Formats: sequence, structure tokens, C-alpha cells
Amino acid sequence: MNLNGDKDSLSNYKTFMDIDNTTYTDLSLFSQEEEFSIFHKLDLTRTQGGRDQLLDYFNKPFGSLGPIMETQRIISLISDQAEQWPLTISNGTIMVMERFYETAIDSIPHSHNLPGALAYKIFHAPDYSLVRYSIGHFADFVRGMHKLIDLLHTPACPPMLAAQLERARRLMDQEVLQSLAKTEPNTKFNPIQVIRYGYHLKERFKTLIQGLIEIYSRLDAWYAMAMAVRKYRLSFPVFTSGDDPYLEASALYHLLLPEPISYDIQLDKATNFLFLTGANMAGKSTFIRAVGVSVFLAHLGMGVPAREMRLSLFDGVLSNINVVDNIAKGESYFFNEVQRIRDTLIKISGKKKWLVLIDELFKGTNMQDAMKCSTTVIKGLIKIPQSLFILSTHLYEIGDELKQYPNISFRYFETAVKDDQLEFSYQLKEGISNDRIGYLILKREKVVEMLEKL
Repeated sequence: MNLNGDKDSLSNYKTFMDIDNTTYTDLSLFSQEEEFSIFHKLDLTRTQGGRDQLLDYFNKPFGSLGPIMETQRIISLISDQAEQWPLTISNGTIMVMERFYETAIDSIPHSHNLPGALAYKIFHAPDYSLVRYSIGHFADFVRGMHKLIDLLHTPACPPMLAAQLERARRLMDQEVLQSLAKTEPNTKFNPIQVIRYGYHLKERFKTLIQGLIEIYSRLDAWYAMAMAVRKYRLSFPVFTSGDDPYLEASALYHLLLPEPISYDIQLDKATNFLFLTGANMAGKSTFIRAVGVSVFLAHLGMGVPAREMRLSLFDGVLSNINVVDNIAKGESYFFNEVQRIRDTLIKISGKKKWLVLIDELFKGTNMQDAMKCSTTVIKGLIKIPQSLFILSTHLYEIGDELKQYPNISFRYFETAVKDDQLEFSYQLKEGISNDRIGYLILKREKVVEMLEKL
């Protein structure tokens, strides 16, 4: 028997969306402070294996429509059956099974008769107790796997999921496992049962059980994605056909905010560059990250934080948000900004579709230099029609020069001042901001008063 079975149809999909470590960090997809990461927010897995599998999905967003659409259907199917999901398979169950194979115990008799079973129980008492305890968890596991197969293997089952369930069915097509699955929960196994099940599990079925655990880990990851879609009321995006880049979303918001403000956005080949302005704290960075996170989740087959979303398939996402200097290498902030733009140009100069996100370009040099550099970069980027760009800047002055280009749209976040207090609406408006609130913030935070008293 081929214990590994056929690999699921995921192996047929070789392409993945391109996203580098800088972009993962910029978008907070992963974070050392886990509570501030998208992965942590969506990690509703029940087992460590499921978490590892979900992490693998996050590291390999799909680059073709086939697996994206299948994953959407898998998540929908699991979500519909969520109330019947077997909860007998826990992380503790998996840990007991794995430790059973890691622990050295005295050989279990091959013959399953009462004298041999009693002898093992008397003369190998600690090992006998371990085997009996472990069997209960194996029984919970195979019962749960049987229920999952019956629950999910429907005529509408997507091929990726069907392949996993069929492989599990073949692996469990063993008389001993069928017998174990039929035992009642909390069964007190007699000595003959302990020796019989223990021998087969330990001596014959190690590779088989490891294969089943691997399958369950994938199911657990899909289950977590389905639960996240339900819990956070995410909606499945619609992918457009054609070769041109496209992104449209209504009521889009940032998933990590407890009380987010929603946005509407539309970018296409004719208007592929969004020039974004607004005061600090007005919401520019949050908006940019919200767009990037949603496009990323869409390429996992996940739901997205928006009422509706339509987009083309992107070959990659690149961000330039949290550039830092490198003292050890003697590299300045500005130098690293330039290097990031250079690397971006190398990647996106072609026929592939990219989403490029740039927040506050050229903060590391003086204003006049930054204005000249920014204008040069923007005029170059708009020559790449196959990519979509969102660029925020505090250099409002360069906007007037860019208005001659029809493929640039101008949006800003408005800031109001009332009784020397700032009020942010966090709403996108058409045009270019002219807010100058730096001095007001100094005054509001009592810095001006402190300086005057020096």
C-alpha cells in the first residue's frame, strides 16, 4: 500500500504571488509582537500542526486563480459545517500521539491473547499504562477523522479538499483502525485490546498515522480560515479576468483596528496611480496597509475586510513603508530609501502586474531634494501601466506639477482644527491636502510652552 497516497492538487500549482520580507513586515502580516499581526489575528487553529500549515499558506500566497477559487469554496464548505466539526481532536490529542512514537517502550507482544496481555501488564506496568492511555487519544483521533470525511466529502467538494479526504480514507482502510474508530468515547480498554491496538499502532502504523496527522493539520488550517471569515465577517473578493491591473473595494478597512473607518478605492490601467496626501495621524499609512493586507488575503483564498472587493490577479505586492537606516553598514535612511526604490523598479519593470505601496517617500533628505527626487520617481513609475501604485507624501507642493498626468488620481485625508484641537475624519476626499499642523501639535502638547519657559 502507498502510505503517502496521492499528493493533493496543491502540488500542481507552482506559481505563488511574489511578496518579500520587507512587505511582510510593513503590512504587519507577521510580527514579533504577535497581537499586532494579521497572522495572529486570523490564527484560530486548534493544533500546532494546523498553525504550522496556516503559516505555510501565509508564506505562499497563490499566484494563479485555480487554487484561490478552490480555497474560497473549501472555506465556504467548512463554514457551512462548522457546528458539526469534531472537537475531539485537540492539540493535546495530537501531542499524545506524537509522544507515543517518540517514547521508547518495551516491545508489545505480537500475539494478542489474554496470558500475554496480562504478562505485559504485570511485568511492564509503566509501558502498559502509557499504551492504554495513548490508545484512548488515538481512538478520539480516528473517530474524528471518520466524521470529517463523512461531513466534507460531498459531491460539491473542491478537488484540493477531496484529494485530502480520499487520501485519509485510504490510510484508514485498515481493519484495526476501523475497529478502533467504532469504540465508544471514554472506553476502558481491556488488556487484550490494549495489546492489540498498541502493537499495530506502534509497530505497523507509525507512517500511516503521521500521514493522517499531516492531513488533519491541513484541514485544521482551512477550518481556522473559515472561522476567521465567520468571526470577522469577511467577504470573498471577486477576481476579474483580463491582462490589465484592477482594484476596486467598497467599505474597505484595516483588520487590526478595533473600531476601523472604512474606505472606497478604485484603481485601473487608465488611473493606476493614487497620489495620497494628508497630515500625520490623518490615516494615510493605515489606508495603505489596509489595501495591501486585503490584496494579500485575497491571494490566499481568504475573505477580505471589505463589503465588496473586485481585483485582478497580481503577480506581487511591494511596499516601501518602514525604511530604516543601518548604522552597522554605514547606510543612511535616505540611502536605504533609494535602494528600496531601485529594487522595486528592477522587479516591476516588465509585463507582470504589481501592487506597489509607498508611504512618505524620501523622508531622509531635505525638502527641496525630496521634492525633486519624489517627482522624478513618480514620473517614472507612471510609465508602468501594468502595475498599480499608491503613494503617500507630505510634499503637497509637487501635486500641482503632477496634475497634467491623466493616470494619477489625487486623494487626501482631511484634518479639522477646532479650539486648537485636531479632528480627524479619516475619510478619503478628492484633491490634495494643504494642512499644516506641525506647529499646532507642538502647541497642543505643551512643547511651545515648555520652550518659552526655558
